[in-house]
Amino acid sequence: MGRRRKPPAGARAIDGWLNVDKPLGLSSAGCVARLRAALRPKRIGHGGTLDPLATGVLPVALGEGTKTVSYLMGAPKSYRFTVRFGERRETDDGEGDIVETSGARPTDAALEGILGRFVGTIDQVPPAYSALKRDGRRAYQRARAGEAVALAPRAVTVHGLRLTARPDEDRAVFEVDCGKGFYVRALARDLAAAVGTVGYVSELRRTRVGPFTEDAAIPLENLVAIGHSAPALKDLYPVETVLDDIPALAVTGDQAAAIRQGRPVKVQCTGGPGAREAGAIAVFPKLSDGTVVCAMEDGALVALARYHDGEIQPVRVLNT
Repeated sequence: MGRRRKPPAGARAIDGWLNVDKPLGLSSAGCVARLRAALRPKRIGHGGTLDPLATGVLPVALGEGTKTVSYLMGAPKSYRFTVRFGERRETDDGEGDIVETSGARPTDAALEGILGRFVGTIDQVPPAYSALKRDGRRAYQRARAGEAVALAPRAVTVHGLRLTARPDEDRAVFEVDCGKGFYVRALARDLAAAVGTVGYVSELRRTRVGPFTEDAAIPLENLVAIGHSAPALKDLYPVETVLDDIPALAVTGDQAAAIRQGRPVKVQCTGGPGAREAGAIAVFPKLSDGTVVCAMEDGALVALARYHDGEIQPVRVLNT
């Protein structure tokens, strides 16, 4: 997301999410910049970085939607990617220099046989050319300066991994469903090593981020071309689209007004002692301290609030 900037003069109140199909060769920040110029929203940000060499689903938050970006970061993601065997690149993708070659090429059976090793919770060493920090500097900055970068392995989750095509002996196409902090480039590197060769990602497309899918993604050029006209906004998803996993809590008009002023509101578990206490809200049988809920008034999102000791305290108020 980066630092929140002051809305430009003439900015419009547009609140929600766009499911953008990012083109090849443009960074996520570049996509946001083009949409900012075309749509002129008060605020804008993206929900998950894609490298310039990757294409596909890039959720973009507008206006009050930017307050919910953090709730999308941990959402499941899916990718389709091609591994090019026989070359190892310093960046683990097609951008870097070749640092190692191999004449070995795996069979389909060999690839199918090792996929299970990479499903579940696994330890993954991130690529040296990544945005992770080491001793206060980005790993890619150190790598570009010629330093040897050794990053510690991290636990990541792979929900599914499939071999879907074999265009020729040099290339194999896979699909992966994964969790937060996962690097497809690292997976390509490790898959090649597991079958006795070297390899890198030659093509990468993100096909899903949480509720946003490839089949519903709108090409960036289409959105830019129609600009701030009504057709551009018909593809806008509601702010609460990324909050499906967060329990909804109905509040009254008076309670909504209190929440919008930043004041806590009492809640009461259904059927518990004091259930008829004035101002209390009937909620789920149990709420643990720290639970985040969506406070809703007549089906509209009022705020994200955190439960503690019989009250909900607003943490993100929505001004929609």
